Amino acid sequence: MQLSGIFQGLGEETFSQLLRTISIGKLKTYQIYERMKVRMHLAKMNSETLRKAAPRLWARVGEKDEEFATELSQAILISHMDMIKAVLDHMGIPHEDGFFAKDTKVADYLTEGWQDKAFNEFKDKYPRAALLFYINHLAHEVVEAETLYIPAA
Repeated sequence: MQLSGIFQGLGEETFSQLLRTISIGKLKTYQIYERMKVRMHLAKMNSETLRKAAPRLWARVGEKDEEFATELSQAILISHMDMIKAVLDHMGIPHEDGFFAKDTKVADYLTEGWQDKAFNEFKDKYPRAALLFYINHLAHEVVEAETLYIPAA
């Protein structure tokens, strides 16, 4: 499954929620603010312009623009590094401030039912949209999952 497929599978409402969780400060800290502003075709980027651009950005994801989906996912994930670190710590996955060391075999830590364990542990601590996106992104990156994780009820 491609990243655009994860966004589409989670739906437009979740996509809009994800855009609202992007931290402009963290984008600037990680020096991707300008790049994201250009990729999103925004004259300025703030919470209001992101909210207004949501339908247009959703359409780009629907066109399966994978470069855009990749960069957008980076912006979303960087905005939730605290959540990522907490999930990785909970799963016992070694990391360096949320980033994997090159030789880490992350798939070895993703045992049966890992998505439910992570979701149930953090569903009340972090935004649902961000948590679902991260769980699906991790599955996509590490085990090349072809199905979307959506928790039962």
